Amino acid sequence: MKEHMTELTQNVAEMVAEPEKKVNELLNYFQDRLPGMIDLLIKIALVLAVFFIGKKVINWLLRMIKRSFTRAGLEEGSIHFLLSLIKALMYVILVSSLATYLGVKEASIAALLGSMGVGIVLALKESLSNLAGGVILLLMKPFVVGDYIREDGHGNEGTVHSIDLFYTKLITPDNQVVSLPNGILSNTSMTNVTKQDKRQLRLTVGISYDADIKEAKAVLEEILRTDEKVMQNEPVDVFVDELAESSVQIGFRAWLAPEDYWPAKWRITETVKYAFDAKGISIPYKQIDVHVASENTK
Repeated sequence: MKEHMTELTQNVAEMVAEPEKKVNELLNYFQDRLPGMIDLLIKIALVLAVFFIGKKVINWLLRMIKRSFTRAGLEEGSIHFLLSLIKALMYVILVSSLATYLGVKEASIAALLGSMGVGIVLALKESLSNLAGGVILLLMKPFVVGDYIREDGHGNEGTVHSIDLFYTKLITPDNQVVSLPNGILSNTSMTNVTKQDKRQLRLTVGISYDADIKEAKAVLEEILRTDEKVMQNEPVDVFVDELAESSVQIGFRAWLAPEDYWPAKWRITETVKYAFDAKGISIPYKQIDVHVASENTK
């Protein structure tokens, strides 16, 4: 019996000693690695602090560069495009430097950037096409911020708000924002409505065949000569454009400042209607005259 008690006591002692041994091993493990872990945590804290400081420095540098570009007379769209490119490069440099500080080797970073570059090229072919298109737009300058353009491929049009790395943003006349890929804009036909300092108004109105053509032309010329937005030092043309099926088409042309085009067009069109009504000059509906020949019966 005494032997059994001794054996039981030994077993209990071993069971109590086993967890204590595991705990001691765990404590020794952490004690051995604690300095390294503390060093790593300090490095991570420093990296985060440097990142946020670097972010503020980058924003400050971008503001300085923007002021320099503005003083140099660069166009606003070019400034926005270059700042986006410089910002991306600065962040790449910042992140690479912080990774090196954490112990990542320069060769590994270079290999990673290379492999990422290959992956990005394969996955973002369209985006890179837009980036290349942005560079072309920046160099060729078919339009600048503030121009009113019309993209002929899909009919999008509006005032250029910004030219980014990949997209150009337009503000439509009804205040919507349209984002057009730079690759499309650089590879399709496009109309810059406000590139020139004047724009020709081209209108046509139909009058009845019974109306006096000379009187109608005189009325139209008077309207153009008295409108305050029509450039009076430029030619004003009124002419018979076509003898159509139901009317005589009178065309008239005048020159306007680009910003006056639409208000003047709407105003002149309305004035023509009132002036023709006052002179009794009818604007006919489209019509067909049908003549019925009677057959003589014997």
